Amino acid sequence: MSVICGLLLFLNAPRLLMGEPTPAAVSAFTSYTRAVESRLALQHRSPNTFLAPAAAEPESAVTRLRQGKLIIERLTPSTGANFSGALLHHWRGTAFAPGAKAADFERLMRDFNSYPQHFSPQVLQARVFTQRGDHMQAWMRVRQRHVITVVMDTTYDITFGRLDVQHGYSISESTRIGEIEAAGTSAERMLSAREDHGFLWRLNTYWTYAERDDGLYLQIEAVSLTRSIPRGVGWAIQRYVESIPRESLEFTLRSACNALRK
Repeated sequence: MSVICGLLLFLNAPRLLMGEPTPAAVSAFTSYTRAVESRLALQHRSPNTFLAPAAAEPESAVTRLRQGKLIIERLTPSTGANFSGALLHHWRGTAFAPGAKAADFERLMRDFNSYPQHFSPQVLQARVFTQRGDHMQAWMRVRQRHVITVVMDTTYDITFGRLDVQHGYSISESTRIGEIEAAGTSAERMLSAREDHGFLWRLNTYWTYAERDDGLYLQIEAVSLTRSIPRGVGWAIQRYVESIPRESLEFTLRSACNALRK
């Protein structure tokens, strides 16, 4: 009940708290993601450092992964997560897909039109706009169901790369995210920037995968920017708002593993 009441306050907060993120928030998000990408670029230079430590060590982590469990880590910095009226969320998930190959996963990621099949019910529609070599521009309509249901149209710039046939990665950066009202009905429309509730303003997704131990280690990092929580309602919805990026990442990781088993 507290979550529902908090969400009602969240949705009906002053309009000035909605709309597009501030230039300061966008600049902070860009700086943060560039730092993430620099760290990943260093990781991807060698097979020995290709995956973040959760997948490579300690041994207990590898044992959990080989047993089919996921390792989910919150990487959001303890300080500086509130970016001038926006919230930063950074999560990493690691899994192991027995018997899978790096080439299998790359085919899955590049087959964007099949995403509704593999990532349902979150992904409703998907298509590629342009594709040149290892770079593509693509669009997805996604649905998030929690206490309320939110539908968004999202476009991404996606780049694929590989160290060798056993090690690969991808970088996906959102270029536009729009909230859809009355999706699937004759009254469907995209909300204007002023009307948007700010459930998701930016989303960058980073996949890293390495083939070894008779299977494929998958690692995904998601960095997102959302509207901040208005003062006075954090007690009701803080944990709920922070749980959504984690649950979405976990769903994506599990769905990818399931798709590789088919």
